[in-house]
Amino acid sequence: MDPLFNFITHFWWLVFPLSGLAGGWARSWSKAAERRHRRRVELYTLKNQAAQAEQASQADVLALMKAHDTVNKRWLDYELDVGKLIDYPVMTDVREPLTVAFLRAKREADGLHPATPAEVRTAARLAEYRAAVTSFELAFDVAEREAKRIRDSKFTGPERQRLETARKLLRIASDAAATPAERQTAYRRARRELDGLIVLPEATLAALEDRIASMLGAGPAPDVRRAV
Repeated sequence: MDPLFNFITHFWWLVFPLSGLAGGWARSWSKAAERRHRRRVELYTLKNQAAQAEQASQADVLALMKAHDTVNKRWLDYELDVGKLIDYPVMTDVREPLTVAFLRAKREADGLHPATPAEVRTAARLAEYRAAVTSFELAFDVAEREAKRIRDSKFTGPERQRLETARKLLRIASDAAATPAERQTAYRRARRELDGLIVLPEATLAALEDRIASMLGAGPAPDVRRAV
């Protein structure tokens, strides 16, 4: 104890600088603890914001999927209605640049269509899908407006007459008052009138043949290759 007592007796004045130093350490430790706490709060906030952003992105994906499906349904209205395609033949004319652009945009958007919103997990994937759906919507709108503007004006007089004849024959083919033989004959003649004028998509032919076959009540639909 004597050495310690002697040290304190002779160097008591060191208490003041040491106290200041200890106080500085305490203040530094307190500030460091405060900074750590602040970082934890910021990290927690960022994680919450990230979770909220993820939830919002899923809602965005669902909205895009609905918009995509809406445009596909608008196209399906043409595919399943041969009469509508006769009225607006440009919608299936691959010689038309606007039609080609819309079909290409559709193919790209369909290729990116997720099965569920959860499949789109990154912002880059969401942006890619959004761009594809937007391009599809715009391309379809432009092609449809052009098709309605020109209708059958690009056809010659005799070709327009063939289109009108095909319209009448298809009405007979779908007329429940006509006999099965009349409907079958009308269908075949309509296909011959349209041959070389309008390219009917496979879905259009299938829908038309199924409707006629159900009316005929005679088993399978007519064979397109034999009907042409």
